Amino acid sequence: MVLYTIYFYIANQTFTFMSSTYKVKVNTIFDFDFTKEDVSKIDAVNSSTSTHHLLQDNKSYHTEIVESDFNAKQYTVKVNHNTYQVDIANELDARIKEMGFSLGSSKQVNTIKAPMPGLLLDIQVQEGQEVKEDDPILILEAMKMENLILSPRDGIIKSISATTGDAVDKGQLLIEFA
Repeated sequence: MVLYTIYFYIANQTFTFMSSTYKVKVNTIFDFDFTKEDVSKIDAVNSSTSTHHLLQDNKSYHTEIVESDFNAKQYTVKVNHNTYQVDIANELDARIKEMGFSLGSSKQVNTIKAPMPGLLLDIQVQEGQEVKEDDPILILEAMKMENLILSPRDGIIKSISATTGDAVDKGQLLIEFA
């Protein structure tokens, strides 16, 4: 029952009930499904902004959120002096995962294509070079403006398909990541 209490506390504190079902993973071992109806049945009293006193099945629990990453929906929760790592996902998160995407994960962009037709003024990387996300990759002139194209992710440059001074078409492959 202590593990259920963790979820009820977090759900009451951090989620607007846009979703009707939540999937909770505790310490990467235990998986639970909860509904907003389940959450509404818990008797809780605020002790402070991050602590609550909960009653469930005539048992008392003192709970505290020790750490929280709201965007990743990951929490470290203490219940009666025991600490738990908790991940929460709603229906939208589950659908995104089923489609092969993951929120908060690194981007899997493997190519850079010309976003518009223009003249390639400068290529600031070389094949085999390691780059970080948002590092400058190249400069493309289009409509009398210089557009700095940044790396969409960390990675290694596998190939460069254009050279400085080339006129490029929209969608033309410019850079490929390893």
